[in-house]
Amino acid sequence: MTRPPTAAQRRVIDAAEPVTGRLRGTEAQLAALVRHGLAFRHPRPPHDHFLTPAGHRIREAVPQEAPRPARQPDDPGVFAARVGGEEDPPGSGPTRTREVHSAWQGLLELRRMTDPDGAVDRPCGWERKHLVRAAALALEAAGHTPAGPEGPGYRVRATPQPDSVAVHEPDPQALRACAATLERAGWQTGEHTDTRTRTRYLLASPRRV
Repeated sequence: MTRPPTAAQRRVIDAAEPVTGRLRGTEAQLAALVRHGLAFRHPRPPHDHFLTPAGHRIREAVPQEAPRPARQPDDPGVFAARVGGEEDPPGSGPTRTREVHSAWQGLLELRRMTDPDGAVDRPCGWERKHLVRAAALALEAAGHTPAGPEGPGYRVRATPQPDSVAVHEPDPQALRACAATLERAGWQTGEHTDTRTRTRYLLASPRRV
């Protein structure tokens, strides 16, 4: 990038989806970002555009005196992986399925672009910084059922350990299936027992090699 993005291009970058970096803008804006190395066009349909690592760095380098407004989970067009237990969860129809699939494919592409060997079998830097959202996306993309405000389903939660998340799922077979999915997605998992409730849960952390 030989010069900073224009104001219009910066607005497109700032509005990128928080999980995957998927972009929305005019063809001219997206093409300009691609030329400057800030975005790439996904080779598979629907050929969405996503931020490159350089684009992510620009989005994250927001001046302290002008912070970006907080983006609400229910804003139109903003994708957020289901962590389980949401009070007002999004719908679960075909549109949601397409969004989750597109988000997962975008994340795999981000892995490929940021890994020195182009590997997609282990989490990338973005996932290590957003553990809960990354693990939740892997589970939702694989078809696991997130919990509602009450009832069964997975729940992904942060832990005191900086590199691990906890996955709760009351059904033992479903919990083991969550572990298998995360391991295929490049995570290390271990099953533990809560000392207070005696329920089983997973601790999962991104695999490094």
